[in-house]
Amino acid sequence: MNERAVVAQGAIPADSEIDGAHAIAVRGYWQSVLRRLRYDWVTIIFGLVVLAIVLAAIAAPLIAPFDPYQQSIVGRLKPFGWRGHPWGTDELGRDMMSRLIYGGRISLVMGLAPVLIATLVGGMLGVIGGFAGRVANTAIMRTMDVFYAFPSILLAVAISGAMGGGMINGIISLSLVFTPAMCRVAETATAQVKNLDYIEAARASGAGTLTIIRHHVLGNVLGPVFIYASSLVSVSILLASGLSFLGLGVQPPEPDWGLMLSTLRQSLYVNPLGCALPGIAIFITSICFNLVSDGVRGAMDVRG
Repeated sequence: MNERAVVAQGAIPADSEIDGAHAIAVRGYWQSVLRRLRYDWVTIIFGLVVLAIVLAAIAAPLIAPFDPYQQSIVGRLKPFGWRGHPWGTDELGRDMMSRLIYGGRISLVMGLAPVLIATLVGGMLGVIGGFAGRVANTAIMRTMDVFYAFPSILLAVAISGAMGGGMINGIISLSLVFTPAMCRVAETATAQVKNLDYIEAARASGAGTLTIIRHHVLGNVLGPVFIYASSLVSVSILLASGLSFLGLGVQPPEPDWGLMLSTLRQSLYVNPLGCALPGIAIFITSICFNLVSDGVRGAMDVRG
C-alpha cells in the first residue's frame, strides 16, 4: 500500500489537516487576546466612549462652539440653550460646553502622563531589582516601601503642596505616587521568571544581562505591568481632579474639570445642573477607563 492510500484511509492525516492543527497550536498570545476582546461587547462599547472622549479633546478647537476663556458679566450662570450656549455658562459667563471639551484635554493629560511616567520609571526599577536581587533589590524595594507608609491622596496632596500648584507639579506628584506600585508589580513579575529554565539556558549560552532582560524577561513583565497601568488611569484622573479642586493642581483660568467643580460649587443653588456637568464628565471618563481596563485584564488572563 502506497503512502497516498494510507493517507486516504485515514492512517496518516492529510497535509491540510496537519497545517490546520499546527496553525491552531501556534496561535499567538496577542491574537487570542484580540479574539476575546472582539466578543466582549461591554469593553467595546465603553472603549468607543473613551475613544470619543479622546477624539473630542484632540479636536477641541474644531468642535468647541465658543472661546473657553471668553467672559461675559451679563451672561453669568445662564441655563441650557441661552443665546446659543448648548450647556449654559459658568460663573464668569464662559461657555460650559467649550470649557468641558477643552477640559478633557487637561484631564486626559493629567490622567495618562503620570501613569506613563510611573510605568517607565517604576517598571525599570522593578525589573532591575527583581533580576539583580540581593543588594540592588533591597535598596530599591525598601525605598519604594517608604512611599507605602502614606495613603495615595495624602501623599499627592503633600507633594503638590510642597512643590506648589500647577499642571507640571501635579503630574510629578502623581507620578511619584504611582511609581512604587508599578515598581512592585514589575519586581514581582521579574522575580517569578528570572530562574526559569529558558533564562538559565540563555545564561549558559553566554548571553549578557541586558540581552536576557530585553529578549526573555520584558516579554513576561510587560503583560502584568500593562494591565496594572491601565487600571491606574481612572485613579489618576480622579486624583488629578481632586488636586485641582483643592487648588493644588491646574490653576485658573485653565479649563480643568476638577477646577471647574471648585469654582462652581458656590453657584450650586443658582444653576445646579450646570454645576454638576464637570462632575458628570469626571465620572463618565473614569468609569469608562475602569471598565475598559477590566475587559483588557480579563482578555489577557490566560486562565480565562
